[in-house]
Amino acid sequence: MIAYLDGKLAYKDATQAIVDILGVGYEVRISLATYSKLPAEGAATKIYTYQHIKEDGQTLYGFLDPSEKALFMLLISVSGIGPGTGIVMVSSMSVGEIREAIVSGNVRAIQSIKGVGPKTAQRVILDLQDKLRKDELLAKAGVDTVPLARQHNTRRAEALQALVTLGFARAAAEKQLDQIQHKHGGELSVEELIKFALKSH
Repeated sequence: MIAYLDGKLAYKDATQAIVDILGVGYEVRISLATYSKLPAEGAATKIYTYQHIKEDGQTLYGFLDPSEKALFMLLISVSGIGPGTGIVMVSSMSVGEIREAIVSGNVRAIQSIKGVGPKTAQRVILDLQDKLRKDELLAKAGVDTVPLARQHNTRRAEALQALVTLGFARAAAEKQLDQIQHKHGGELSVEELIKFALKSH
């Protein structure tokens, strides 16, 4: 997995950036929030990335702010939300607005995002509300929750990618991981998630 790119910004537009690292240009899909904060073309930049691998290609999704990446990872951990929808969500609302909508159970606000229907909006709130409330309490206590969120959801993303590589259908693997995390809790390692999935397959 490519965790970040640190190089020269060769190109940017509202949906993508190209980062030049030692003469190799990495194309990254970005959110509007990241686009608005990027430096001028030719300047040095560091973009935190999520690498999405599927049968017909690979896509890098990039974020200037680690908290935006952490929220994106949380969103795509919800069944039915892929990286494409995730990037639309963090482009449509700020990190604070999305967190506030989820914590307060504002289905209408989440549903107002293009591509998110009422059932998906309800699932986002159901799956993430308690997690984000806990993060808020920890933040008020002075604990940095971004690495925790990133670590937890990176484990799920890595396990999902491994299962797809092993021949699982993505939708079936996502459903299986949801069931495993619901049954055993969210603190399982990548290896444990994969083992449980393989045993129950």
